[in-house]
Amino acid sequence: MTNLPEARELMVERQIAGRSIGDPNVLAAMRRVPREEFVPAHLREFAYDDTPLPIAEQQTISQPYIVARMIEAAQLRPGDRVLEIGTGSGYAAAIAAAIAAHVDTVERHAALAQSARETLARLGIDNVTVHTGDGTHGLPEGAPYDAIFASAGGPHVPRAWREQLALGGRLIMPVGHERYHQRLVKVVRRTEHDYDERTLGAVMFVPLIGDDGWPAEDAMLDPPAVADSPTQHARAPDDLAAAIRAAAEPFTDFESAILEYFTDRFAARRVVLLGEASHGTAEFYRLRAAITRRLIEEHGFSIVALEADWPDAAALDRHVRNRPPASGREAPFRRFPTWMWRNTDVKAFTDWLRGHNATLPQERQARLYGLDIYSLSESIDAVLRYLDSVDPAAARIARERYGCFGPWQKDPAVYGRAALEGGYAQCEQHVVAQLQDLLRNRLDYAEHDGETFFDASQNARLVASAERYYRAMYYGGAHSWNLRDTHMFETLRHTLDARGPHARAVVWAHNSHIGDASATEMGRISREINVGQLCREYFGDEAALIGFGTHAGTVAAASDWDGPMEVKEVRPALDDSYEYWMHRAGQPRFLLDLRPGVHDALRARLSEPLLERFIGVIYRPDTERYSHYAQASLADQFDAYVWVDRTSAVEPLPTPMREGTPDTFPFGV
Repeated sequence: MTNLPEARELMVERQIAGRSIGDPNVLAAMRRVPREEFVPAHLREFAYDDTPLPIAEQQTISQPYIVARMIEAAQLRPGDRVLEIGTGSGYAAAIAAAIAAHVDTVERHAALAQSARETLARLGIDNVTVHTGDGTHGLPEGAPYDAIFASAGGPHVPRAWREQLALGGRLIMPVGHERYHQRLVKVVRRTEHDYDERTLGAVMFVPLIGDDGWPAEDAMLDPPAVADSPTQHARAPDDLAAAIRAAAEPFTDFESAILEYFTDRFAARRVVLLGEASHGTAEFYRLRAAITRRLIEEHGFSIVALEADWPDAAALDRHVRNRPPASGREAPFRRFPTWMWRNTDVKAFTDWLRGHNATLPQERQARLYGLDIYSLSESIDAVLRYLDSVDPAAARIARERYGCFGPWQKDPAVYGRAALEGGYAQCEQHVVAQLQDLLRNRLDYAEHDGETFFDASQNARLVASAERYYRAMYYGGAHSWNLRDTHMFETLRHTLDARGPHARAVVWAHNSHIGDASATEMGRISREINVGQLCREYFGDEAALIGFGTHAGTVAAASDWDGPMEVKEVRPALDDSYEYWMHRAGQPRFLLDLRPGVHDALRARLSEPLLERFIGVIYRPDTERYSHYAQASLADQFDAYVWVDRTSAVEPLPTPMREGTPDTFPFGV
């Protein structure tokens, strides 16, 4: 059971004060108001996670940080009269009321307004008055107000709000010409007719519906999104591009001597972790293949560990070691996302590895292992099949939620869609039981496969912890990520132990798994961990973490979990991101050595937090800033960085087996 008071204190420390919210009144209010009272009972354990959560009417309670950010910007003081537009659950009004003398709050949904009244009364908060109506008109009978803030974004600041602001009053509101893309603005009334206005950062809020906002039908075009954290980053000086260019080691192709020389620097490491900025970019696979071939051929690496399900990777391993396929098993990587490992670049690498192993005795052959022993894609498929049969609406919600799986792919809109009442919540027990059965069946397969599963004890522990893991995965959040990455790390460690004290491994996984999480906002704020961080802690200097990045091009990705693969255009990098400054360096392909003592001045510059892009199997360009960027310190995250300015989508393998392909070929049907 979560200790909620302790979780609230940690929230304030990490998510609020840790993000430079310094107003003591705001910090005290966030410590005092129990957020768990404003969320559905079955979600209370998630009340202090760094995320919005669903409430009634397909609306949300905003992320704690965004509430603190807006109220600090409004400069609330004791004695102030405050107007809030968009009551929701009443949480933001309660925070404001803990500082100000009185808060009027307007909600257009009558049911939400009544629920907020009841919650505030139950908590003894008697200086908030909840009104129902069109918030774009403000509340003229209560004016003037010392502060006005809105939890919805409109195309402009309503005239009524300006008029109802007291002299010296502050108005905080998301404004944008697109419904879900806004800038947070602060308006200060200086005289009767003069106002100062400035932008505080980019945000994404639900649309402001009303006579002086968006038309009511706009609320029905898509289920509402929720506020995400505004990101404010000082624009890096122009000389950063020059510093990157001076340190860059350009290379022309994947057989370049420069790439070989670069690889040789890490030849003495026990583990070399190779990332990717997306799961669907051909150049990332080809670069990893080139680096891995060098490490195997010239430096004796004998393990290639993939961010893939254990049983699927086992089928590939049998192929690359020239062994017959296991009986009773379908071809691997047949479930979403098939293109992640079932593509022409992976085939080319496994063909090479099969030929390489054919010349060696068994004990010297390189082996492939899958780190993702949860069989994540098959588990999710089981959830969806079950929900499709009992509650199709819940299945749609689940597909959207799984589309955001992982901390660097947070599409805030999902929380507005996931009304976890009724069927969705009632399915949980059955889903968990089904997934436990699925995992047990995988273990039965392991016993009869004929291979030695040296980590059988770890698999047994997985069954014991399946309820906790799958429940966390079902609802999302940091718990499932930490469980998954911890087990991927443990599997990597066990494979090294099984191959002996001199075994060395190459890991292929996403940047979000192999870059040190403690150097990103998800590690620093949400205390999420990953394989790269655990490798640094365990292996120390024997681990090398190498990230990959791109500016633009195409990528193979889906729009939703279990959706069709699409070749999508990658938007040019945002100008407050590392990718933007790599692009500005002007080299189409280059390597950056980020080890201490090599380019220390540049390392210091690249340790300053900027945005970094993370594209997984889901890519939603229209919400890219919010769903695919996170703040990071690049030089602390990686030991080296590989840049390809313009990249192309992977080519998925055709479903039918090509003529003449042997039956043992793992990608055949």
